[in-house]
Amino acid sequence: MYRQTPHPLLTPNQYRIRMNIILKKATIIDSESPFHLQIADVQIQDNQIIAIDKNITASDFTEIELENLHLSPGWMDSSVSLGEPGYEERETLQHGISVAAKSGFTHIALQPNTNPVTDSQSIVSFIKQKAVGAATTVYPIGALTKKAEGLDMAELFDMQNAGAVAFGDYNKSQKNSNLLKIALQYAQDFDALIIAYSQDQDIKGNGVVHEGDVSIQLGLKGIPALAEELQIARNLYILEYTGGKMHIPTVSTKNGVQLIREAKAKGLKVTCSATAHHLVLNDEVLKGFDTLYKVTPPLRDETHRKALLEAVIDGTIDCITSDHNPLDIEHKKLEFDNASNGSIGLESIFGALMTVLPLAVVVQKLTAAKNIFKIPNNRIAVGETACLTLFTPSETHTFSAESILSKSKNAIFLNQPMQGRVYGIYNQNQLILK
Repeated sequence: MYRQTPHPLLTPNQYRIRMNIILKKATIIDSESPFHLQIADVQIQDNQIIAIDKNITASDFTEIELENLHLSPGWMDSSVSLGEPGYEERETLQHGISVAAKSGFTHIALQPNTNPVTDSQSIVSFIKQKAVGAATTVYPIGALTKKAEGLDMAELFDMQNAGAVAFGDYNKSQKNSNLLKIALQYAQDFDALIIAYSQDQDIKGNGVVHEGDVSIQLGLKGIPALAEELQIARNLYILEYTGGKMHIPTVSTKNGVQLIREAKAKGLKVTCSATAHHLVLNDEVLKGFDTLYKVTPPLRDETHRKALLEAVIDGTIDCITSDHNPLDIEHKKLEFDNASNGSIGLESIFGALMTVLPLAVVVQKLTAAKNIFKIPNNRIAVGETACLTLFTPSETHTFSAESILSKSKNAIFLNQPMQGRVYGIYNQNQLILK
């Protein structure tokens, strides 16, 4: 007899279900599947899809039927911060992983902004061990430099052997051009990916918002788009010289994506991401001085936002991230100049993106990070390992305080309209439903 048992990582209204299941009447969203856009039942046994057909029935299989159920290959977020070790008051690994699962993510890349910084094999191993058994698979990103101080290169090869999938100092540009050059050359020996956050700190200075009409109206120090674009240009020139692979995260400017577009046309191995909030919001929301909207890079004006959307559509922007970064109230409830940058976003990314992009594009950009980090992207087809995100695209709602699942509440999309809702995931032989 089937019995649900509470998941130790989840809230009481959520469950881990280890069993053979049939997902009923599901619309399949997978452009590489022969069942793309078809409505069918999906039968899963021992973590494998064994049948996709109309009206499947079988004894000893639990039927799961959800309103307007849609299935896609499992999503991956390329930039997630969870705090542990060191900042457990913001978020713990166990709770943060459950938030990711409830938000539709079967995979997350975990940033190294912990305390101590994830700059060694031992810390990577600690994170991997803490995530064992969870439905959402965690892939640590190792710091590029020791303590993320930008001075000495960290133990890249050892960290990759322990499970790190890329290397970069979270939200810190590498000021030392020679160190970045050496890192790109060295990383080629073991086919590693270097993440190059791009913002010239000298040009940024004490800026806190995008430099433009809004910053002038508010009397806040601006950060010119030039700060990002100069650094992107430098990083791409170094990449062209060294070879290797580079990922530029959270691009936010029109000329920045144009530089990346041109680099790709040259054949450079460069990928990039944009955040959901840079695609949905512009700097007009800052007029209330609400520090929930203080992020890095800053929210840009409408011209930049539209250019980012175009870059998503034409493929220049490879994937979209929430850039989920929990911060406690002491870091956000401050004067705007003094508040920390960052927002949570796992819970809201799907509903927010659906207000500005077509469903097929949203799904593609939420799964594309697997290709960047060399993680298998299982298709929805018979014989494939089941790795699925369950959602409905049709439900409209407002993202309220009650929608927040994270321990921290610094949600940039608070009170914003949402389109669609996530039901959960199937991954690692586990069905996670809200």
